[in-house]
Amino acid sequence: MKSDINQLTTESRNPASSHLDEMSILAITQLMNQEDAKVSQCITSELPKIADAIALIVTAFKADGRLIYMGAGTSGRLGVLDAAECVPTFGTDPEMVQGLIAGGPQAMTVAVEGAEDHPNLGAQDLKDLTLTANDAVVGLAASGRTPYVIGALDYAQHIGAATISLACNHHAQISQHAQVAIEVAPGPEVLSGSTRLKAGTAEKMVLNMLSTISMVKIGKVYHNLMVDVKPTNEKLVIRAKHMIELATGVSADKASELFIAAHQNVKTAIVMNLANVPASNAEQRLRRAHGIVRDALQ
Repeated sequence: MKSDINQLTTESRNPASSHLDEMSILAITQLMNQEDAKVSQCITSELPKIADAIALIVTAFKADGRLIYMGAGTSGRLGVLDAAECVPTFGTDPEMVQGLIAGGPQAMTVAVEGAEDHPNLGAQDLKDLTLTANDAVVGLAASGRTPYVIGALDYAQHIGAATISLACNHHAQISQHAQVAIEVAPGPEVLSGSTRLKAGTAEKMVLNMLSTISMVKIGKVYHNLMVDVKPTNEKLVIRAKHMIELATGVSADKASELFIAAHQNVKTAIVMNLANVPASNAEQRLRRAHGIVRDALQ
């Protein structure tokens, strides 16, 4: 097993950084910037698979299912981060998108030794969530071989949930355990084996696509505005009012009036103005349209 790990691209030495400890600070920043530029390129060939994965997630959401990210170490932390950001950005229920990390919540800040080495722990975490066939599970592993993730994906497939894998090596083991297998391989790291660098960036970029585009397709976005944002602080209140301005063309003062009349709901305010209806009617239209503003305006 150890020799297999050492053969992974993510574990390989990068010739360009072989004298990293002797390079100047500026030279290292330039090298890291050059290497980071390769990340988006490695994702390009995987876009069709990413689109397939998003389609599975959208289907899950439309069936009142959930999106569950599973990973260990950096991969797990990135899943938790993406899940947490869906709540304020898209107004989702915290249960709708969740991130699970090997070792539990404490593993977000402190390494939990050995937690990722047991497939049964991944399966158990999904059992504890009462996983159903309506859910979608995304297994994240930069190495592409994490037992915790493989166990989770196998259990998800057994339950009938949609399964997606994301690895940063080609021919990854986890790819054999998912309906849709995404493999983005940005190459050896500047700091050998430190997959929080290019591999982590690649994973984050793919997660951005999975969550954002899925939310677009279930009506969380109108034009390119995050109209389901929860105005829970001053900045978000300002953003919400400005979105009403942008979507309707009204003045700032009018947008503020609509925002208040709509009980601080951006979608309701937009429908009120564009359909010229009171708040109660706008809310009814949105319910019938399953929250999709364009449909509510028909």
